[in-house]
Amino acid sequence: MAIAVVVVGALLVFVIAAVVIGRETSRLSAAPPRPVFDVDEAIVWIADRLPLEVTSQHSHADLRQILLWSVEHLRVLALEDRVAEEEETFGYVADRVAEADLDWEPIQLKWVLDLQAQYLELIGAAGRQEMPPDV
Repeated sequence: MAIAVVVVGALLVFVIAAVVIGRETSRLSAAPPRPVFDVDEAIVWIADRLPLEVTSQHSHADLRQILLWSVEHLRVLALEDRVAEEEETFGYVADRVAEADLDWEPIQLKWVLDLQAQYLELIGAAGRQEMPPDV
């Protein structure tokens, strides 16, 4: 008798677990993937779209640094629970460029930051987002 109770209990636990796991798997497969900002991918995407005069003067390492400063600024704003203004991010990055004594012209920085914004929109990490139905 005790063995039958244990077997029935184990089967009941298995059925409940299978239903819960199946439901969550279905829910997660229906949800769109979360956007991930891949710096290396962003560098290639942006560099391919920059004017030749910029890519001939600056390395991918320089471009990486610009992107990292921009992301750093976005993180600071997120901690302050604020939204980034285009001019503010540009000023932040321009200040970092000046401090590092890098030879970037303002128009070149603007091109990079504009392309970064386009890249973020393309991957779904920025721009107008639809709220999930359960929020």
